[in-house]
Amino acid sequence: MLKSILLTSLFITTMATAQQKMTPEQLWQLGRVSGETITTDGKTVVYGVSQYNIAENKSEKNLYAIPLTGGTAQQITKEPGGEGDVAALPGQKIGYSLKGQWWEMNADGTGAVQLTNVEGGLQNIRLSPDSKYILFSKDVKIKKVSGADHYPDLPKSNVQIYDNLNYRHWDAWEDGNFQHVFYATYNNGQVGTPVDIMEGEAFDAPQMPFGGTEDMIWSPDSKSIIYVSKKKFGKEYAISTNTDIYEYNLDTHTTNKLSEGAGYDLGPAFSPDGKYLAWQSMARDGFEADKNDIIILNRATGTRTNLTKDWDGTVSSLNWSKDGKSIFFLAVVKGTEQILEITLQKDIAATTAKHIRQVTEGDFDISAILGQTGNTLVVSRMDINHASELYTVTLPKGTMQPLTTVNKATYDKTGMCKVEKRWIKTTDGKDMLSWVIFPPDFDPAKKYPTLLYCQGGPQAALSQFYSYRWNFQLIASQGYIVVAPNRRGMPGHGVEWNASISKDWGGQPIRDYLSAIDAVSQEPYVDKSRLGAVGASYGGYSVYMLAGVHNNRFKTFIAHDGLFDLKSWYGTTEELWFANWDIGAYWDPANAKMYKEFNPSEYASKWNTPIMVIQGGIDFRVGIEQGLQAFQLAQLKGLKSKLLYFPEENHWVLKAQNALVWQREFFKWLNETL
Repeated sequence: MLKSILLTSLFITTMATAQQKMTPEQLWQLGRVSGETITTDGKTVVYGVSQYNIAENKSEKNLYAIPLTGGTAQQITKEPGGEGDVAALPGQKIGYSLKGQWWEMNADGTGAVQLTNVEGGLQNIRLSPDSKYILFSKDVKIKKVSGADHYPDLPKSNVQIYDNLNYRHWDAWEDGNFQHVFYATYNNGQVGTPVDIMEGEAFDAPQMPFGGTEDMIWSPDSKSIIYVSKKKFGKEYAISTNTDIYEYNLDTHTTNKLSEGAGYDLGPAFSPDGKYLAWQSMARDGFEADKNDIIILNRATGTRTNLTKDWDGTVSSLNWSKDGKSIFFLAVVKGTEQILEITLQKDIAATTAKHIRQVTEGDFDISAILGQTGNTLVVSRMDINHASELYTVTLPKGTMQPLTTVNKATYDKTGMCKVEKRWIKTTDGKDMLSWVIFPPDFDPAKKYPTLLYCQGGPQAALSQFYSYRWNFQLIASQGYIVVAPNRRGMPGHGVEWNASISKDWGGQPIRDYLSAIDAVSQEPYVDKSRLGAVGASYGGYSVYMLAGVHNNRFKTFIAHDGLFDLKSWYGTTEELWFANWDIGAYWDPANAKMYKEFNPSEYASKWNTPIMVIQGGIDFRVGIEQGLQAFQLAQLKGLKSKLLYFPEENHWVLKAQNALVWQREFFKWLNETL
């Protein structure tokens, strides 16, 4: 008996040591899978895989094809550069853009040919359904900004002149160029004279800074173009979220507005028969995280119906079913992102929340629906231990099978983290979901340093996402327990929970964080003397707030692009609709509490804990002054502190070598202070 126990123990120990722990370098070697399209016969799925070359500090994307029923994947592109705008074409052809030009090939990768040769290249390319037109976007100079614009006799001047707001956005200064939608006749690579359907307008479509082909689509009959734009300029743009859906008619050259909402209107999609147009819509102007509903427009009658008005959730994307009788959509449900389906009634107006059903369920995120063939959906799925791969979902039951296994070899030799879902009582008696992530070799008889993870957003979901920076598997694999609470402000727990964080940043959400770390700290395997708090954006703000109110709970802090002083932040951030809704103007007495009680800089006298501050140099959402003020405070108070400054990074860290420095410094700091 003793021999058997010893052998079993030896076997378990050997298995545990055989598994590698995830490292930053290994994380950046993973293939990043993106679903692209399904061939018109429904038999083949085309997907992309991006691989990072650390030495060259860049990525390379190639396309692959795999049968819908599974099997061996085949690489179908090898040209240097990243393929985009991938589309299924008639005759089992695949179209795609590469280096700004349009290419086509057979679904097996043979016969690849560059068809267009347009000077300057094209962006966001879509062919019309009848293949007679090509749709694309490009920048157009509308406003004078530079010194040379205003004074042509001074071409070497280096100055920018502004008389209105929105002079910079995300990570770029306004240069007077606006992205416009164009179309032209198209005949097997021959592109006619482009037509700017937004001629003279100082507005963008697709939307800046992240909009793409989803913001500009063809009608099924190829007679009109649907596009998304926020037709506001300057200060009006900076304080508003009111995008709208527009239709441009190719025959009459006229534009009509289709949407009526005051907030975001996004993601237009036609029903298969073209009779209906659906899109996502938020009701309130200025609230970027408002409840997102599905609006459906009857093309014949002009009637608009809100399909989800009585549903206590928010929609993140939508896809029509192949038969046009229902709409599949993604939504966060209790800390996971799932597929839901709303069945359309014969009388569309009779469609209500009772006609919604959840299709998938489990501790994972469905991040995208690629398409449908028969009773099968193809989706992108991830979880805390696994990067995105493609899966098939069998309808109506929602059973899932993996389709791609790009990173299987890596994960087979990598230790997986145990992920536990906990419900914790908050100070106001609510039940709050928290994810607790354990090291792969977790031993409950030992004590572990534990990190409170503070999510950004502030209304962003803390679900089963797999990040290449804030990667829970990577963090836990270095020997830390991670506590990640779904504090107030996150979607997936009802509209009220989601909205309640606005103008209460330093109130209940911070108490929620403390409730989570206090509850998990009661476990015997948590070393209470080695607790840390980390986070970015609103998560960085949370770290700065906790540094002043934590009552010596934490031994170390890491804040990335966090808001340290709300008054100076309000004066330098660009998307003022967000600042106005969630905090409010500092000169308005109604907002005094935000700028006094909920302002981290007001608690400077109480800072007494080591802190690492990370700041991007071209982060215009949270300006450089925020990180510098926090670091300067820590230094002047004599606290162990470090500034990690990335001159070329924005609110994120996108360059591979920069990201590796970020992760190495992250763990180096924790090793030193925790």
